[in-house]
Amino acid sequence: MITALYLAHLNPVTNAHVEIINELKKNADKVKVMPVVFESGDKEINSKSFPFNFEIRKKMLTSIFGDSILVTDDYAFFAPFKKYMPPLLSPRSWELRKQILKGVQGDFFSYTGDKAEGYMLKLYRLKPKVGQRKTLSAAAVKESLYDSALGRETNWKNNVPESVEKIIKENWDVIKKFSDLEDKTTRVLGMKFPKDGWSE
Repeated sequence: MITALYLAHLNPVTNAHVEIINELKKNADKVKVMPVVFESGDKEINSKSFPFNFEIRKKMLTSIFGDSILVTDDYAFFAPFKKYMPPLLSPRSWELRKQILKGVQGDFFSYTGDKAEGYMLKLYRLKPKVGQRKTLSAAAVKESLYDSALGRETNWKNNVPESVEKIIKENWDVIKKFSDLEDKTTRVLGMKFPKDGWSE
């Protein structure tokens, strides 16, 4: 039994993510997809960089893959997020590894399209396979969603599956809410965290 682990923002799910997951399905018996979640107490922290909550992203994934993949919130950071630093030395970061591997039996590998992330996954013994970075980025799709909410002409619909387009439209208030807000995100060692919850 081989399990593929896919840790990603998936905010929103794009055609590139679908391509990656389909590829993983060919190379593993089971695919465990983990959209990153940031939590403080019992609430999820969303921001301009992370607009859609876990439930919406899970809905996006199941609208495409049904139950042919496992979607979990095991890739979750709990505030204060700075406690996960520095990587490898922080006990919290090893707890996160344990969460990621929850329910995984037999052999596994993780996937990333990012060399630096691949290096980190290797240090955490998550057996990364580093793929070719896709030209379509979720960040670019997100920007065109915000542009569209601000009345500019964009082609975001071409970059997401039809079922995801429908879910985005149903949750358009989320996009409108963040479209003209400042991005409250902090970047540490190549990773993005919401500023809220960083050091509370």
